[in-house]
Amino acid sequence: MKSKKQPVIAGIGELLWDILPAGKKAGGAPVNFAYHTSASGAESYAISAVGKDDLGEEIMDLINGIGINPLIARVDHPTGTVKVELKQGVPAYTITKEVAWDYIPFTDQVEEVARKVDAVCFGTLAQRSATSRETIRRFLSLVPQESYRILDINLRPPFYSPGLIEESIKECNILKLNDDELEILKEIFPIGTSDNKDACRWLMETYNLKHLILTAGADYSMVFSPETISFLETPRVKVVDTVGAGDSFTGAFITALLKGESLEKAHREAVERAAAVCTVAGAWAGM
Repeated sequence: MKSKKQPVIAGIGELLWDILPAGKKAGGAPVNFAYHTSASGAESYAISAVGKDDLGEEIMDLINGIGINPLIARVDHPTGTVKVELKQGVPAYTITKEVAWDYIPFTDQVEEVARKVDAVCFGTLAQRSATSRETIRRFLSLVPQESYRILDINLRPPFYSPGLIEESIKECNILKLNDDELEILKEIFPIGTSDNKDACRWLMETYNLKHLILTAGADYSMVFSPETISFLETPRVKVVDTVGAGDSFTGAFITALLKGESLEKAHREAVERAAAVCTVAGAWAGM
């Protein structure tokens, strides 16, 4: 892909409050992603929905001050919340149902962004509802053919199924997942190997992906292309929590690629960004 001085990048899906032990933090994987692409110099859009309530007002005040372009609808459903419990810094999630981001509308502004993006990130979670799933799929159908369509698979039980996972992978050309999610895919697909590297190669070849990103927490990450694999150990940092680390990794990586960086350099920038996010509470580390 031709390098872009300021690429246009969107994240579409959930926007919510992570209710952490230390208090609430604004988040949601696609919006976290958009934040970190903006911090890396992109023209970034966050597409989601919040309620017409106090939590919606508060999150919009924050969104309007972080340097992204918010296409956030106000809908007649409560603003999303997620209870986050931390065990040795690793989050476990309890996700509220029937909330605003289950009802993301497709608008003229959303269509305009879809037709011009160089990259869009989406996940499985926001596709748990028919309304948001239809909006996401319609958006993807309008994205330019040469653009990156990144599936950050983000499996949160019970909000996924084998059918939804496969449909979503078919919609993407870059797949991002962690080692726990890869184990789930090994059970769903006829991958035929327990080796992570071989399993990733199977997914690359079966679904004709441009790249596959595998993160393994505190151990390592790998980025695959059809020609090569970039492997980096995870830096040792003092972890406050890992909320949003994967989203920051993906955002930094994609922006660097679009700016013309090599896969290896983009990978290194992504690792450094994710490590920085782990040293602060919540997903929006001061960049």
